[in-house]
Amino acid sequence: MHTSVTFKNIDPSDNLRAYVEEKLNRFDRFLDSPAEANVVLSVEKFRHIAEININGRKFNIVGKEATSDMYSAIDMVLDKISKQLKKNKEKIRDRRGGAKINQFTPESTSFEESDSKKVMVKNIEYKPMDVDEAIMQMDLISDNFLVFSNSRTDQINVLYRRKDGNIGLIQPNN
Repeated sequence: MHTSVTFKNIDPSDNLRAYVEEKLNRFDRFLDSPAEANVVLSVEKFRHIAEININGRKFNIVGKEATSDMYSAIDMVLDKISKQLKKNKEKIRDRRGGAKINQFTPESTSFEESDSKKVMVKNIEYKPMDVDEAIMQMDLISDNFLVFSNSRTDQINVLYRRKDGNIGLIQPNN
């Protein structure tokens, strides 16, 4: 990746330049084509600002962060850039059909994988309720399980119908 570093209201530092270039070179694995990174490091009163703009063939990613320390500003803006690059890479991979598991609409949630295992994908919404309310909801639905957020513990729990006709509860350990 071609990197240009600009300093505003701060003395040019080879250490800062090398630090930024080293960190940006780690992003090459997310890039399919050559990219250019423009980095602006500036100081305004007590704020150290790091701004990075990465231009590629099919994308433009911008991140800006201000803190009291230049190295922490660089690290924080690189975290933002990293998330955006990963998201961009996943979007491109999904458009090309490179995803291993395809999700379909709720009407067609079953499909075959290449090794002939059947995988069901179902997107669910869960709402906060206590266990007693969840048991009442379980009696009203025909599914064998109910996923809900326990309003007392704020954790995800699962109620399920057991083979003996009783109801079981799955909850995480604290």
